[in-house]
Amino acid sequence: MAESKNLWGGRFEGKTDPGFADFNNSFRFDRRLFEVDVIASIAYCAALETAAVLRPEEGMQIRTALDTIITTGRQDAAYFNDSAAEDVHSFVEARLVALTGDVGRKLHTGRSRNDQVATDFRLWMRNSIDELDRAGRTLQTSLLDFADAHHEVVIPGYTHLQRAQPVLLAHWSLAYFEMLARDRERLAEVRRRVNILPLGSAALAGTSFPIDREALARTLGFEAVARNSLDAVSDRDFCVEFLSACSLVMVHLSRLAEDIILYATSEFGFFALGDAIATGSSLMPQKKNPDSMELVRGKAGRVFGDLLGLLTTLKGLPLAYNKDMQEDKEAVFDAFDTVKSSLEVTTTVMRNIGVNKDRAQAAASSGYMNATELADYLVRKGVAFREAHEIVGKIVMRAIDLKVELQELSLDEFQKFSSLIEGDVYEALSLESTLSSKSQIGGTARATVDAELKQARKRAR
Repeated sequence: MAESKNLWGGRFEGKTDPGFADFNNSFRFDRRLFEVDVIASIAYCAALETAAVLRPEEGMQIRTALDTIITTGRQDAAYFNDSAAEDVHSFVEARLVALTGDVGRKLHTGRSRNDQVATDFRLWMRNSIDELDRAGRTLQTSLLDFADAHHEVVIPGYTHLQRAQPVLLAHWSLAYFEMLARDRERLAEVRRRVNILPLGSAALAGTSFPIDREALARTLGFEAVARNSLDAVSDRDFCVEFLSACSLVMVHLSRLAEDIILYATSEFGFFALGDAIATGSSLMPQKKNPDSMELVRGKAGRVFGDLLGLLTTLKGLPLAYNKDMQEDKEAVFDAFDTVKSSLEVTTTVMRNIGVNKDRAQAAASSGYMNATELADYLVRKGVAFREAHEIVGKIVMRAIDLKVELQELSLDEFQKFSSLIEGDVYEALSLESTLSSKSQIGGTARATVDAELKQARKRAR
């Protein structure tokens, strides 16, 4: 079959070892670039025609065949079966030659697989970043919906996993919204650097044919052309940046997963996982396991590994292209698949969580989480904060001895530590007062959070 012939065979007389051929073959994973390879080839065909390398009738014949190839590939999964092609470029060229004969062989004029794959990969990544952006936006929306649905709920905020200060559950949701906003910004920045055209750089030295690279860039939607052919074919910075951005997405999803896992335990009891997002135990009938979130948390390490693996591959490579770079695709493809599915599953989880408002509020009202409010109360009475901090620390110790919360202490007990404490202290120590005092931008006061939710809706569009 024509497609089994290597694109580089003229220099060789002997046969390739079958084991090495299989080791060298990338079609099993780079076939994923099929559509973008054909799209780039259609554009390149037009560029060759403009450069008078192809006659108009030849260009038309090639483009018609490429249209047939991409349509067949989209509609017939079996189209790729049993191919002996070394890579996706070989596959497409073999199909093209089968349809057009020797005319199809002219398409590769002035083009190398080196600049071809770099172009394909950038086209694929550009589309993939857009997919991740949409998935991230959907998760942001689900976080806002969750916040709105549980608008009145208060939970404990934690530092060092110790109860610290009460916050609105909506404020908690907005924290993860902000993380995802930064993730989307990073991906957009990566996309800008991805959107540079390598095609026309040939193998490493540039092309000797009068290809209008800037026109080619416009045709394919690139913002600019690569300025150095050596760099263009060997650059994989965009892959590393993509994997880095993906890794941070997974850091944030893993942190969200950890919170959900903790809050759904019997010990916390703030969340109840819906049946759609949990599993059971094969032994213990009472169990409801947060497998959805545990898998997201676990898959973070997988994406980190993709990043570290590619960095290690690239660190010692000389200019220009080296076959080591074939390893970039599986890492990037795996990270994309993992991040996209993790975003989608996390969105499903956020839509299937119940909240125990009473349990959360009880936890937010105990554990001396209004101690800072008492210190701030003393500051407003004229006490220096460090002195107020020390006074309140002693009051907390007294409350612990008496086994009561701060707001349960008598006024006489308070005044043993400071005569400045008066009857209005109880209002200052109430849960609502504790929340409403945090009214500056970024705080957890109800009015502040309401305003942020409105702004977040606009930002998530």
